[in-house]
Amino acid sequence: MRRLLALSLLGLALALLGERLLALRNRLKASGEVESVELPNCHLIKGIATEFCVPLAQDSAGEEAGSEDIDILPNGLAFFSVGLKCPGLHSFAPDKPGGILMMDLKEENPRALELRISRGFNLALFNPHGISTFIDSEFRNTVEIFKFEEEENSLLHLNTIKHELLPSVNDIIAVGPAHFYATNDHYFSDPFLKYLETYLNLHWANVVYHSPDEVKVVAEGFDSANGINISPDKKYIYVADILAHEIHVLEKHPNMNLTQLKVLKLDTLVDNLSIDPSSGDILVGCHPNGQKLFVYDPNNPPSSEVLRIQNILSEKPTVTTVYANNGSVLQGSSVASVYDRKLLIGTLYHRALYCQL
Repeated sequence: MRRLLALSLLGLALALLGERLLALRNRLKASGEVESVELPNCHLIKGIATEFCVPLAQDSAGEEAGSEDIDILPNGLAFFSVGLKCPGLHSFAPDKPGGILMMDLKEENPRALELRISRGFNLALFNPHGISTFIDSEFRNTVEIFKFEEEENSLLHLNTIKHELLPSVNDIIAVGPAHFYATNDHYFSDPFLKYLETYLNLHWANVVYHSPDEVKVVAEGFDSANGINISPDKKYIYVADILAHEIHVLEKHPNMNLTQLKVLKLDTLVDNLSIDPSSGDILVGCHPNGQKLFVYDPNNPPSSEVLRIQNILSEKPTVTTVYANNGSVLQGSSVASVYDRKLLIGTLYHRALYCQL
């Protein structure tokens, strides 16, 4: 009888294991492919694709550090967070610390420049993920706050923010000095527990509001909360749930709490979100096949995809593909930002693309 019970329990465990593996495969879009959608007037950004031999960093030829997130100021200055290291993700430059690059989109032939960071800041441990700007300040499981010194093309480190409600920060959107919304893509910070959480699909990820006066969870129940942004009228917060293939629209209230208004389902893994300042459209960096990000094969690299979402508050938003590539040019697109008909597409660990629209 005990043997029969043990076999029954083993069978149940194996069945559960198989179901979880199949569910995770579906969440990672293991069979997702893209049809190529190319844009004219595009080139790789010098200073990020280092085979151009730009001397902004002492990398060996061919190393690429990625450009996981991008934010653009109203004056055309674009900031890139580069050098992301994440357990399980491939890296072309594993020994290079992270950094922040700047690119002036008002220039006729803009190029990316690495910004110096003030002394006393531990660059060896710098691993920037999401980035957001507010006026002239720059923001990051800790959140690192910098002030951009435009005359010196440098960053002055102002503050490091740590809090028990910010265990696994993925991205933030600044709404004031030291006021921001942040996504936690996992409940745990330990890598093993992160993997277990993802595998079990616990939906413990959340959004936290931070200010000098209070820190609180304002939205929860996400599979893996990733990119975050705010509507031009500041009334709505958009959150990308990458493994659920969803964008959540959340209404912002005067007390800074959020309530869910709607969910947009997409057939791809949605990463960072940017807002087109001229139209209010949402631009999304996407991964059609997430499994290729974690099992890297240079002969079958991860694809890139950029979507534009128009009228997301309407009953039927319009979703169009702006750019798509099978990895031959761009691998693992994580963000797309636009300024004055100029499009920047960043990646987790590969290159970055600049296009004139």
